Order: sequence, then structure tokens, then C-alpha cells
Amino acid sequence: MKLAFLGLGVMGYPMAGHLARAGHEVTVYNRTPAKAAQWVAAHGGKSAGTPAAAAADAQIVMMCVGNDDDVRNVATGNDGALSGMARGAILVDHTTASAEVAREVHAAAKARGLGFLDAPVSGGQAGAENGKLTIMVGGDDDVYATCEAVLATYARAVTLMGPAGAGQLTKMVNQICIAGLVEALSEGVHFAMRANLDPQRVLDVISKGAAQSWQMENRGKTMVEDKFDFGFAVDWMRKDLAICLSEARRNGAMLPVTALVDQRYAEVQARGGGRWDTSSLVRLLNQPR
Repeated sequence: MKLAFLGLGVMGYPMAGHLARAGHEVTVYNRTPAKAAQWVAAHGGKSAGTPAAAAADAQIVMMCVGNDDDVRNVATGNDGALSGMARGAILVDHTTASAEVAREVHAAAKARGLGFLDAPVSGGQAGAENGKLTIMVGGDDDVYATCEAVLATYARAVTLMGPAGAGQLTKMVNQICIAGLVEALSEGVHFAMRANLDPQRVLDVISKGAAQSWQMENRGKTMVEDKFDFGFAVDWMRKDLAICLSEARRNGAMLPVTALVDQRYAEVQARGGGRWDTSSLVRLLNQPR
């Protein structure tokens, strides 16, 4: 298929690469042209100077940018993707953003005779590089059916969750659960250290039982070793949790633990840890000020 990918950050770059390796004809756009040129040199295809130009001939356009404002600019702004897409084409947004902006872009796309899916992903940079992301999707059934096989190129699971915005709402649930898990794991590791136990041996044992989690399996060892220069950045997590808390204020959901963990991440940022992995919460306990 003729595809476009807009946004070549740590997630978008490898995701677009999977599409090219699968044999699709991919045009890329990135705010920094040098990154797009680098991608083309590595994967073939071509680059374009604006989202509209990249999207012009594409049957499906994927985007993965930073936040709501970026989504609006790249999708509906001057030279935005929607302005360049041919009637019947589909825009798939992999950005973690608000349900509000998803519904907004869905309406704008529909008015132009275009399809739209909000399709945030979980799995981090490693999941993107290995083609094993989990994609939670909001949108119309027929539009989803057209895109499902293409999205599966870089995912181990792709699921339609409901109408426009449902993908973003599901991603909020994902981030809410992760926030609580990381704080609990941090406290467990800290407690093991203060109790003069071997924390790695403790994790090896309890990971075979009910306490097991992805965070424990993938971040427990590095938390014990005080290593955080990788992974999903605290700055990104705070952006995501702000979206969760805003939506909770709108729908009346009670998120006391999420609100607390958000403030804990604010403390990490105050220590200069905005780019540390989210597992750095344990450092607040092991190295209190």
C-alpha cells in the first residue's frame, strides 16, 4: 500500500521502518528534516516537507507526535495531513493524547470524507523496535477493518475499543495502572533494602507469584542498580498523567493514587530527572533529601 508516517521520534522511526520492511511504499515527514533524510537512507521510500505533502498519495497516514497541540498542528493545521489526503484515505493517530482531540480530529476528517482512528500504543521504545506494541483503537468499525492488518505490522495486539476517543481513554487506563505499579514496586524494592534482604533475590522469588508484573520483570533489576538512563521518560509520563487527571475531573473518576504518583514524578523532575525512566521513583525513597 501507499502509506505515510508523520513523526519520526523514538517510537515513530522504528514503526515506520516495519512498514517499509513489510513492502509498503512509505513517505515520511518529520519536523526535523535531517531525521527524515536519515530514515529514507536506512529504509528507502521518500520524505516530504509538510504533513500535507507526505499524505497526498497515501491510502493510510500514520502519525506519532507529542501532545494535543502537535496533533492539531500536524492533522488540521496549515499544511496539515487532512488538507492533503484524498477522499477515502484514513489518518491513524498513534500519539498519546486526549479523547477530546481524538473526537475533534475524527469530526474534521469525517467532514472531508476521510477516516480517522485514535490508536495510542503501549510497549515503549523496545516494543516499537521489536514490532510488539499493543494498540488500543477508537473509531468506526469499517475504518478499523481497513487498517487492522497494516497496524499489525508493528504490533502483537490491535484491538478496537469503541468509537472515536475510546483508544485514548483505554491508554489512560493503561497509564493509571502503570503509575500505581511503579510506585508499589519502588516501595517494595526500598523496603527490601532497608530490611537487609538481597533485593534482587527477593524480586526473583516474588516474580514467580502474584506480585509478578511487566514492571517487575523489566525494571526491577535496574531499580536495584539505580540505573535510569533509558526507557519511558518521566516528562512523558507526567504529560500522560495530566491527561488522565484532566479526564477524571471531567468524568468524575476518583484517582487518588494516580494524583499522588504524579506529584512524586514532579519531585523527580525537580531533581533534574525529567529524562530518567519512570522507574526512577525508587530514587526518591533510597536517596531522600
